[in-house]
This record gives sequence, structure tokens and C-alpha cells, in this order.
Amino acid sequence: MESQIPLLSIRGIRKSFSGVPALTDGCLELDRGEIHALCGGNGAGKSTLLKILMGFLQPDAGVIRIDGAPLHFSGPKDALDRGIAIVQQELSSILDLTVAENIFLGAEPRRFGFVDFARLNREAAELLRIVGCDTAPTAKMRHLRVASRQLVEIAKALSHRSASILILDEPTSAIGEHDVTRLFETVRGLAARGTGIIYVTHRLGEVFEIAHRYTVLKDGATVASGEVAASTPEQLVEQMVGMPVEREFAARSKPGSAVLLEVSGLSHSPHFEDIGFTVQAGEVLGIYGRSGSGRTEILDAMYGLTRPASGRVSVAGRVLCGEGPAESLGAGLAYVTEDRKRNGLVLCASTGDNLSMSILPRVQRWGFVDTRRRDGFIHAAIARMRIHPSDPRPAVRYLSGGNQQKVALGRSTACDPRVLLLDEPTRGVDIAAKTQIYRFIAEFTAAGGGVLLVTSDLDEILGLSDRILVLRGGRIACAFSSQGATQRSLLLAAD
Repeated sequence: MESQIPLLSIRGIRKSFSGVPALTDGCLELDRGEIHALCGGNGAGKSTLLKILMGFLQPDAGVIRIDGAPLHFSGPKDALDRGIAIVQQELSSILDLTVAENIFLGAEPRRFGFVDFARLNREAAELLRIVGCDTAPTAKMRHLRVASRQLVEIAKALSHRSASILILDEPTSAIGEHDVTRLFETVRGLAARGTGIIYVTHRLGEVFEIAHRYTVLKDGATVASGEVAASTPEQLVEQMVGMPVEREFAARSKPGSAVLLEVSGLSHSPHFEDIGFTVQAGEVLGIYGRSGSGRTEILDAMYGLTRPASGRVSVAGRVLCGEGPAESLGAGLAYVTEDRKRNGLVLCASTGDNLSMSILPRVQRWGFVDTRRRDGFIHAAIARMRIHPSDPRPAVRYLSGGNQQKVALGRSTACDPRVLLLDEPTRGVDIAAKTQIYRFIAEFTAAGGGVLLVTSDLDEILGLSDRILVLRGGRIACAFSSQGATQRSLLLAAD
């Protein structure tokens, strides 16, 4: 992998927005055939650096070199022309088009002025073979699982024939452990072909499983880099946050005997059938399953976002009548959804407005909002959830992913729920924010609340749960106690 001239060299990149620095000294080197992990907490400057590398932003200072030649990108096309492609965390598939049409969207091969579909499908099939995806090029994207869509996005990036640098931004955030193994095989295969890969992830285990070298950004500057094999997870965490961080899950008390949530006979074909379980006071019940097993659909039905065909949900003895989220929230059931940006937050609204949405009826007086009471609640929630910055006025869209998630949690708990439904609560957040979310869960259950936790992170579900249900094909395949479950047993039960 070593060479005298690196494939990519980024030196001294600086970028400010309205006088506020986002990058002060961004540096990175990438060799051919190397998998290079770009690490850092939310707000460290990773996204800004990648946007500059892709030509979406112009740097205020610094230089980018490819094969030793300094370059200036006036736009994304310049970056693509020089062989830099990205697979973003938020997948951009057009679901009603075929796989091949998505791969070559905007660059379809033509013959006599018309799209040459035979060539389109043939070349797409070759790219799919390279990335290890066995999906037919003529299949509609909406029929693919998330993991397969991720591989199609990689094939799309490689459709630019000159692509020698591939950026993968949180590529495993929406897929399960089984599909992660398949994705890693693809990434290693691309590196073996000489592609240089920048791999961005918040999951430290992935850094040590797949990356050769790493670079750490903190507060807009590169603060560390080196060989992964010569480092440890503890050292990497300390470099990312600037101090030692306790990575163990917060200790929790044993669950009580009172049943807070009871689900029986819940069915909604073809997503899930005959789902039944209970959650006790002080308990975290984990649900694990592969993508497509019905995990999120069950939570949606319980909360009233969809109407199941049959079944019953009760909260602290109160049976829900299927009248929607307002009824669920009134009964003490709150939901933090998997996609906080699309379903959990109003991105254009302020932090304060997002936090106070659920409690506005409680802070009204004579039909008007009592701003003093509302503001008092907002500042208390910001302090309790440790949201940064503490100013409630900026729009939520400007917060880091970890702080956005803490706002979503704070809003969902504003009405003092008895039970929390948490769907992938730490997806896309950094280590420090994860630790704070884990402590929040421990404090919530210690106060007598119950949590239903859906996560694809095996370490997380094993570290947080008192019991674990494994879903397979929309049904509960088996149940484990926290002491009786292992990563291997969960994976085997889910397949």
C-alpha cells in the first residue's frame, strides 16, 4: 500500500461560515488500495471536509493533491472527473426506477439518440458483480432491501469509470450485522483492485475490523493519524473527545414486577404476525432482527402511525383504541423514530420549539402560551439532555447528529411518558453522545419507566437489554435473557 506519492493528499484545509470556523486545519493522506477511517465526533468537521473534497464547498485555504498534482474543484463534476465518488449516508435511490436506471441516472448509454437499454443492463450487471450484489439490473429499487440498495449506491459511484477514490459515509448505519459482513467483503475487494477508500463511521469496532489507517478530526482540525493495528479503541476515543471516556454501559437497577406495556396478537400482514410481549417497570426489552424482519413496523403500529389488522396494545392497563399518536402519547407511550430528520424533528424550527412542541397544551393560560413556563421547561430540558449549544434559538438543522438525537429524546419525554419506544436511538451519533444517551436510558428506567429498544448494534442491545426478542420473517423467533444471549446466538436466531 505504501508509495512515495499518495493517491490523495489534503493539507491545511480551512473553512468558515459567517465567521465561525468549521475547519481550521484539515489534513488527510490516502494511498491506493488503502481503507482509511475518518474519525471524529459530531461537529468535528468531517462533513465539511468531505464536501470540500467532493467540490460542494470551496475551501478558504489549503491544498488538495491527487497523485501529487494540486487541484481546485469548482463543483462536484470536477471532483467526479478526477475520480472522487461518494456514497452518502442518506441513500438517494429513485424507488420506481430499475437498479440499472439508478446506477446510470443522468449518464445512460445511448444509441441513435435513445437510451440503449441492452447496454445499460449489461454494464449495470458487471458493476453489480464487482460489488458482490446478486440483484437483477432490471429489478425495481423499491423491492430491494436496504443493504442491497447500499450496494447499488456503491455500484453507482463506480459507474464513473475514472473513480479511484471512494468515500463511504456511515455505510452500515441502516443495515444489520449479516449485511455488514457482505458489505465489508465488497469494500475489501475494491481496495484489492487499487481503489482508495475513505471510510466514515461512528462505530469503533468497524474501524478496527476493516481499516488500515485512521485520521481523527476534532474541533475542525486533524489531531491524530496512524496505523489502526498500532492503536486501541480506548486511545482512539481519547483522541476523538480529548479526554478518557467511560465506554461501558451505565449500571441499572433490576426491573420491577409491574407491567407497563402489554402487546398481544398484534398482526399486520405482510410485515408481522402474532406479536406478543410485556415490558415491566424499570426494564429495557430489546428487539433484534435483520432489516425487513418487521422491527420498525411493529413500533409504528403500536404507536398508532399505522393500523394493524388485529391485536391489542395497553399502557399501564389502559387499552389503546387505535386513534393515533395523540392517544398513545396521552396514555404515556412516546416514540423516538428511526429517522429523526424525516419523522422526529422539524429541522427548520428552533431547538426550543422542537423541545416544547409536546407540552404546549400544558403551558397555556387563557388560550395563550405562557412563555415564562415554556422557556423554563426548554432550558431545563437542554440542561437535562446536555444539548450543545445550549442556546435554544438556532434551527435544529444546524446541530450535530448527536445533539439532534438528544433533542428528539427530550421532546419525546416532555410529557412524562411511562414507556419509551426507541428505534435505533444512537444511529449516526458519536461516542460521547452515545454514552449520554445510555445514561439517559438508565436514569429513565431507574425512575420506573419502561423501554422497548430496537437496534441493529449487537454490542448495544446486549449491553442495554434485560431481555431480548429476536424477530425473523415478521415473527418472534426466540427470546433470551441478558445473561443467556451472545452475538453469535442472536445472529443465528435472526437468520
